Amino acid sequence: MDTRGIGRRIAYWRGRRNLTQTDFGALMGQSRRWVQDLEGGQRQQDPRLSVVERAAQVLRVPLELLLSDEAVGGGACADAEEIEAIREVLQRHDVITGTCADDGREPLPVEVLRRNLAYGRAAFQSGHFASLGRLVPELLADANLAAARYEGSEQLAAYGVLSLSLELAEAVAVKYGDGALAWLAGHQAVAAAERSGAPVLMASAARHLADAMTHHGQARAAAAFAVAAAGRLEAELLVRGPDGLSVLGMLYLKAAMALAAAGESADRDSASAAVAVPSLLDQADELAAQLGNDGNAVWTAFGPTNVRLYRVAAHVRLSQGAEAVAVAHGIPGPARAALPRERRAHHLADLARGYTQAGRREEAVNTLLEAEQEAPEEVRCRPLSHALVEDLRLLGAGAAEGRLRALAGRCGLPE
Repeated sequence: MDTRGIGRRIAYWRGRRNLTQTDFGALMGQSRRWVQDLEGGQRQQDPRLSVVERAAQVLRVPLELLLSDEAVGGGACADAEEIEAIREVLQRHDVITGTCADDGREPLPVEVLRRNLAYGRAAFQSGHFASLGRLVPELLADANLAAARYEGSEQLAAYGVLSLSLELAEAVAVKYGDGALAWLAGHQAVAAAERSGAPVLMASAARHLADAMTHHGQARAAAAFAVAAAGRLEAELLVRGPDGLSVLGMLYLKAAMALAAAGESADRDSASAAVAVPSLLDQADELAAQLGNDGNAVWTAFGPTNVRLYRVAAHVRLSQGAEAVAVAHGIPGPARAALPRERRAHHLADLARGYTQAGRREEAVNTLLEAEQEAPEEVRCRPLSHALVEDLRLLGAGAAEGRLRALAGRCGLPE
């Protein structure tokens, strides 16, 4: 048995579970020194399987994760325990009601909360989603406490941080295919943003809720909500510089994607929904032109290039693969490369589906592999990416068949 490898994996999952060596030792019925030796591969030459089995129980992971090195390191995914931790915080009485327990705990300064939020947002835009399963619950609890305890301008600022933190929870939930969790986080983000009194934050939260509603099967309602939010807030957003233009533009992009989702449905109104998508994209394009450059105000990555990426995504959603590929080929490489890593990888995953729809399956595999290089978790962890890999396995990928099999293995998909 690989003693050092098992010890390293135990240390990795102990960290994921926020357990100290002392705490883990207590749960194992052992000392901290025993844990140090175990994690260092020095406990014994061949550790008993019963020890590893007990460690798996304590860490709440399948035994094979401690016996195999594949799930440790770059590209590791958030697991069910960590996603559930986000849900538990969102369902807490204090978070739902905006109150706090009278336990004497002092809230963190708003500037500290903002730094923690910026760290989480940077992790997301870098494609490091697994770390957020641990960071987001604590961030939500801390921001809620500050919003409940502070008064005046500090309270308004804390509500702003809380809203943006809830948006981050929504985005993580979407990545991992949990539409109900995204919907819950999105609703709470809108409520917190309204209490902050900041139009930019109201619009930012609204675009996240529209995205959550789309992923929760409420595409038409999502489009209507996003357009209504844009109409209500537009006058105030247009005078707030890049922040205002960016969140307003994102509202139109999310409305376009919602209608694209409605347009792929089989109901009698799907054609009218699909027809309305280009005009919403054009409205976003006008705002991007007014902005004048690609930016990342309020973590939107909004600008002319991102609007083009959304055009690709909308074509894909409407099963217009050839059109999606044509638009993608017109995007300048340097402009795409300047976007956040998560956005680039997300686009490449969209483009891979476009290639699949166009019957160019070898190119689809190669594009997925390019996305994996940009941000491994975007491909290895997302249910949407897994579904595309499965589709390609069923359809066949020609000369890329071997590369596709290897990718499916890295995604943890059964043979």
